[in-house]
Amino acid sequence: MEIALEILPQVLIDGIVLGFMYALIALGYTMVYGVLEFINFAHSEIFILGAFVGVEIMLLLQDAGSLASFHPAFLLFIVIVAGMAVGGLAAMALERVAYRPVYGAPRLVALISAIGASFFLQDGLRLLESLWRNTFYLTYPSLEFLDRAVALTGNLVVPVKSLLVIVTALLMLMGLNLFVNRTRVGTAIRAVAQDPETASLMGIAVKRVIAITFFVGGAMGGLAGVLFGLHYSLVNPYSGFVPGMKAFTAAVLGGIGNIPGAMLGGMVLGLLEAFAASYLSLLTDGAFGAEYKDVFAFLALILILIFRPKGLLGEKVREARA
Repeated sequence: MEIALEILPQVLIDGIVLGFMYALIALGYTMVYGVLEFINFAHSEIFILGAFVGVEIMLLLQDAGSLASFHPAFLLFIVIVAGMAVGGLAAMALERVAYRPVYGAPRLVALISAIGASFFLQDGLRLLESLWRNTFYLTYPSLEFLDRAVALTGNLVVPVKSLLVIVTALLMLMGLNLFVNRTRVGTAIRAVAQDPETASLMGIAVKRVIAITFFVGGAMGGLAGVLFGLHYSLVNPYSGFVPGMKAFTAAVLGGIGNIPGAMLGGMVLGLLEAFAASYLSLLTDGAFGAEYKDVFAFLALILILIFRPKGLLGEKVREARA
């Protein structure tokens, strides 16, 4: 019990960082579902594309010998903005090429298209990196600023990279909430999500709004990818699959199509994983270790779906029309 209490603050920090990571990725799933009512399973590849954009910029600067000449805050700003821009534009291109031609078709067609796009992006990224660097396992260059730690209360020491994830995610999540609820574009997105036919009759360019929705969701995924790379260092074209599935789980857990639900689901899932990874071995005398943390995360999802199928905050979809 003494050991459990001693590591509790660090476990909470790890869970919060992981939860915000999942929440940022989950926003891409939940925004697309809220407007089109289908799951963009290629979103995990948009996420890892953002991570590769970040690592490539930093490696190019390192190769040129100018990485250390940039102020860390400015460098992080450039990397994050680039990851968001490329992630958003890639998601828009994905919508135009893979999804727009199948609008109106049965949902299974869009699902198959999403899975095909996912494989295409994975192997395309692997091919490009293999041709460019002769490897597709890349490591983010070390930044002294991010390797530091901040001592908080007691023995709690928080790495700067963890604080970066928390602060950036909070700012972006609050900004997205304001964007969706307080701007004309956000109003248009909500109108299309509610009733695309009526929104079109009222002069809203539905296809343009859908493209913007994909851009915003892709930008959140690209941001999450950069933060993932900065925090965990090593990335490869297949690194996005597991976090993507976890983020989809978080979106369902909180209530698919519900932006606050995506945030809540990500936090719940991140904390569950952190507690399972840290305490499972202690509670079972070593019979089960951290490798079983995914079992408990998905078990929580199953229980939520059994007792509350629409998620913790409820599913937001279009109203049925006669």
